Amino acid sequence: MIKVYTNESVNVAITEGLKRRGIEAWSARDAGNLGMTDEEQLKYASKIRAVVFTRDDDFLMLADKWTKEKKEYYGIIYAHPQKLSIGECIRRIKLLVDLLSVEDMKNHIEFL
Repeated sequence: MIKVYTNESVNVAITEGLKRRGIEAWSARDAGNLGMTDEEQLKYASKIRAVVFTRDDDFLMLADKWTKEKKEYYGIIYAHPQKLSIGECIRRIKLLVDLLSVEDMKNHIEFL
């Protein structure tokens, strides 16, 4: 099952909502990773084989860089910061977790 790690750009209410729906999820705050760079966040998530959920478009460029460098990551789910509500993010991420596998998300970006 896909695990979801949320970076600092994500409201912790999303992480808590995912947990309440049975998804293994935690935030940068939960992990003690506040203040880490985007690359450090992606390295952390990759180490624990988790998908990063972010509202920070810098992760899209970082994923491109990692792909070109043939570095493996376990996926990124991106939502524009002003496009979706907390509830809608939770619903859509839950759907992705239910439909996709860890292998489906590897080195892949999903846009909500």
